Amino acid sequence: MLPFKKPIYITRPNLPPISKVYDKIKEIWESKWLTNMGAQHKNLELKLLNFLDVKYLTLFCNGTLALQLACQALGLTGEVITTPFTFSATVNSLLQNKLTPIFCDINLYDFNIKIDEIEDLITSKTSAIMPVHVFGNPCDVEKIEKIAQENSLKVIYDAAHCFGVEYNNRGIGNFGDVSMFSFHATKIFHTIEGGALTYNDPDLKETFNLLKNFGIKSEEEIVLPGTNAKMNELQAAIGLLTLKLVDNEIEKRKRLITIYREKLGKIKCISYLSEKKNVKYNYQYFPILIDDKCSVMNRDKIYEKLKDYNIFSRKYFYPLITDYKFVRKETKKSFPNAEKISSQILCLPLYGELSEENVIKIAEIITFLLKK
Repeated sequence: MLPFKKPIYITRPNLPPISKVYDKIKEIWESKWLTNMGAQHKNLELKLLNFLDVKYLTLFCNGTLALQLACQALGLTGEVITTPFTFSATVNSLLQNKLTPIFCDINLYDFNIKIDEIEDLITSKTSAIMPVHVFGNPCDVEKIEKIAQENSLKVIYDAAHCFGVEYNNRGIGNFGDVSMFSFHATKIFHTIEGGALTYNDPDLKETFNLLKNFGIKSEEEIVLPGTNAKMNELQAAIGLLTLKLVDNEIEKRKRLITIYREKLGKIKCISYLSEKKNVKYNYQYFPILIDDKCSVMNRDKIYEKLKDYNIFSRKYFYPLITDYKFVRKETKKSFPNAEKISSQILCLPLYGELSEENVIKIAEIITFLLKK
């Protein structure tokens, strides 16, 4: 089979028409208000409250700082239970706050934190649980809430992949004490760089605003040692434009994933996540598992061979957090489910501009490689 003439990357940013961007820049230039919660910022915050169906929302310059400051606002101390199967920012937010991550294995069926093991990890030092809605697939929020309430723990969800996701007709950002959304350029909704925290406690609003703006309460009053994590007006303006594209982007991705599943579903070496009936998905990623027991072409070989065809997939998440050198020395136990998934997972190219014909060809190439 012939390779693609042009590279097919794992994703491409969803961009508004450049003419609309110029119009927004003109608005900002005329206002001469570039940062510090200007008109674009306020407008985006209001629109996201409605889109995400949440009570309260605070914007940040990126999701990582948002997650770090959420830990500070909730006064977390000691140990926080989380997953090894996630992006580095999840655990970095804990380490940056001098918190100790306690890792819990994941489920094989949805890649999320394994609820049945959480309680065994709780000690007198535990202050919170930080689960991750992996690939936009919601965790078992009811069981996590029950565990947290019974043990007086806070819950911060890493919802970086979950923009627009709903669980039982409720925005996913309504669960836990705080949820963090990433607006990085690779996400289905983006502000180039950016992020947000959603929450139900109105008292957190002032705390987040102080933490992200140097602790400034008034012109002459600094009340806490905050940092600079504000979203600027250019970021917010891009967000206002890309928000209009999200629903259409989700529908396109849903169609492409349907094709992937049709074309790859009969290959015994491949499996993928099934959808839950009570979830509205955003189709941010399409991960597959490649079982090396039924082919000489394992995940790593497929990953490399796809490059020969100008297809750039991603081993996401690999390696596990617990395999990082600065984390491994602190971790003694193994995580068999996470290790299995991490060794088999491969995220395939997915974005709205990707044609159906190209998705079919990608699936045919993978099929050819596995049969070969």
